[in-house]
Amino acid sequence: MSKTVGLDKPDHFSLAPDPSRWKALAFIALAQLMVVLDATIVNIALPSAQHALHISDANKQWVITAYALAFGGLLLFGGRIADLWGRKRTFVVGLLGFAAASALGGAATGEAMLLGSRALQGAFGALLAPAALSLLAVMFTDAKERAKAFGIYGAIAGGGGAVGLILGGFLTEYLNWRWTFFVNIPFAIVAAVGAYLVIREPAGTRNRSPLDVPGVILSTTGLVALVYGFTRAESAGWSDALTISMFIASAVLLATFVAVESKVRHPLLPLRVITNRNRGGVYLSLGLAIIAMFGLFLFLTYYLQVVQGFSPVKTGFAFLPMIAGMITGSTQIGARLMTRVPPRLLMGPGFLTAAVGMLLLTQLDIHTSYAGVILPAQILLGLGMGTAFMPAMSLATIGVEPRDAGVASAMVNTSQQVGGAIGTALLNTIAASATTAYVTGHMALGATNPELLKLQAMVHGFTAAIWWAVGILAAAAVIAVTLINTGRPGGSPVAGSGTGEDAEDEVRIPVVAH
Repeated sequence: MSKTVGLDKPDHFSLAPDPSRWKALAFIALAQLMVVLDATIVNIALPSAQHALHISDANKQWVITAYALAFGGLLLFGGRIADLWGRKRTFVVGLLGFAAASALGGAATGEAMLLGSRALQGAFGALLAPAALSLLAVMFTDAKERAKAFGIYGAIAGGGGAVGLILGGFLTEYLNWRWTFFVNIPFAIVAAVGAYLVIREPAGTRNRSPLDVPGVILSTTGLVALVYGFTRAESAGWSDALTISMFIASAVLLATFVAVESKVRHPLLPLRVITNRNRGGVYLSLGLAIIAMFGLFLFLTYYLQVVQGFSPVKTGFAFLPMIAGMITGSTQIGARLMTRVPPRLLMGPGFLTAAVGMLLLTQLDIHTSYAGVILPAQILLGLGMGTAFMPAMSLATIGVEPRDAGVASAMVNTSQQVGGAIGTALLNTIAASATTAYVTGHMALGATNPELLKLQAMVHGFTAAIWWAVGILAAAAVIAVTLINTGRPGGSPVAGSGTGEDAEDEVRIPVVAH
């Protein structure tokens, strides 16, 4: 067997499964839930925190943006650190750091302290998230077991945002906004202790190559500029000079990053990870789907609370059917069929099913029945996204060399994070424009019933943006069906060739020694 520079490779491969892998999955899933729900749990608590800490309207977005910038900008670096330093160690450090940052946020006495804690949460989340996914990638090598493990992980990745809305509403209404931070501490400590005791990272999967410092700087600054460009577009507009400057800077930095990665000996992101047709298809289709979903979370939250008058807790529970659908789609449909049909035949129909659910929501008006429209729409969205997320999560890391598992996992999270930033900004801008146009065209109603006009204009804006979300989900389905051409996974593990290239007709799972 040829020796690969920088890869700590054993002399043999073992087919013996890790006896603690299912216990490890429980703690990995708990950590992933904490990271995903934290992206939305603060949203519901934001008005209370803003009032308590006297944060201005102009600066309130930074409570969300500080987390998004640190998390999105540092993901590739976090994935590479996991490959270099060891995924278990990176995972535990990420958890403990996230707990400390959450404690700081819960105890915040002013705006600067809160924003700093959010940035720290994002930084430690960028260590934690790719380490969690790459641990699954190297611990579960049997195709059927891998399907079950990624079914659970996919359900959490898809439904965690909605869980955050429920938990955020409950904590804000019955305790106070600080508990949306403090709640992370027991999650993190339990997951860290459990991971330390039961996770046994397979040998021979580290990449000990020197760190690509130029790649780290270019990727981090490029992704930060991209995420900030979209978040600023939401508040300042697409024609704002700084918004345009951020997009231009991002394009230049990321293009330079790709050029550097193609030339350096030990790249931060080996281009073989993203140029593979199947993984590229996953990253692109998953990013598009997240654009649609993040916009939906925002619109439905406002619709239920402002238009229908739901309390924060009732709003959170109104999202339960979507969570149930995601869990069912991921664990009962995706996981059961993954070893029987090619991934594209799960992802394509899954995204289309979600698009049908989204299509129902274009019928919203100020008197729409929850049971008649919103409930079936959420069930379809959950089933579709759960079915599609599960094979997407697995396919994004399957067949990749063990030494690249961290950065491949980071790319999954990067596509989700960038997709979330784009979705919130793009769909919110479309909704705002449609709302303004509706008000302008119905001035007569405004003179007689301004409150009714306000609600009707808001709902009109939501439905206009949701139509775009339908199209985006349809595009995700087309990309999944046309780009992803790998066959169904085999029923038993086989050793990867170590070339870094994936077979097109059959997914190969690299087996590593324990």
